[in-house]
Amino acid sequence: MSSEIPGPVRAHGVLAGYDEVVELGDVGPWRPKLVASDLDGTLLDSDSRVSPRTRAALEACWAAGVPVVGVTGRGPRLLDSVRAALDGRGIAVLAQGGFVVDLERDEVLRTVGLPRAQAVAVIERIERVAGDLVLAVEDAAEQGEVHTQLRVQHGFEWPYPEPAHLLPRAQVLPPGAVLKVFLRSATVPQDELLARARSVVDPAEAEVTHAGLGFIEVLPPGVTKATGLAIALERYGVGMGDVLVFGDMPNDLPMITAVTEAGGRSVAVANAHPAVRAAAQVRTSGHEADGVARYLEAVFGTSVPGGGPAGV
Repeated sequence: MSSEIPGPVRAHGVLAGYDEVVELGDVGPWRPKLVASDLDGTLLDSDSRVSPRTRAALEACWAAGVPVVGVTGRGPRLLDSVRAALDGRGIAVLAQGGFVVDLERDEVLRTVGLPRAQAVAVIERIERVAGDLVLAVEDAAEQGEVHTQLRVQHGFEWPYPEPAHLLPRAQVLPPGAVLKVFLRSATVPQDELLARARSVVDPAEAEVTHAGLGFIEVLPPGVTKATGLAIALERYGVGMGDVLVFGDMPNDLPMITAVTEAGGRSVAVANAHPAVRAAAQVRTSGHEADGVARYLEAVFGTSVPGGGPAGV
């Protein structure tokens, strides 16, 4: 597998507003001790890259001694792309919180798997209320292998241009634990599929969410972006109330809610899912309009060459 960051998946996301510019005005005197951001649809542009303006804003954070934590649904097989986005600095939270790694020390801080039997039971329960589903699986036994290919059932329509093991349904689940399971329906939209799944899956058995890619994800119990971020914060000695967090999709809601409730600041990009826009305290420009960078410029009082005055 290449270390290239996967290409854009606009067809699957809630992307109205992806290039919208939001006038921020005065963001007040509050300053974070740490910045946490989702990657796809939030920090990255529509080509899944860190734009020059965003890169400059991240550099300004690091120069000010403010860590930046990338919090993403991307699995460990895409660690190279996450490392590139964050310039190999600090801690990254992957797999919706199930895999946390110190990029500078190459130290895995968290790795969690869902037992195969538990995954099977959850899939069966969701299919009872949603009909037949096609699936893909990230193997927990191979989490540390960044070149490991995803296990994908024929017909899944994986949105990223990456190699994958195409398998019949009976062979998609590996013998051991899984990091996550992706479930796609040919007839039920992702928001409705998530609602049906949550109606029958106990959070004590598994977490379910979606990242705007046209399918839902089944994760080990207790695995969310909030719990993954908490591990990074513990390492940095920073509380949730000192975090500035950015997101765009339902998988970002746990960390947005945790930061908001703790007294930190939560920001939705203009292209965010309606539930995220409702939960976040503030809205910034779309991800294609450097929304994260614009907000960081406003907070830290910086300007970026070619980007205009702070917050513009």
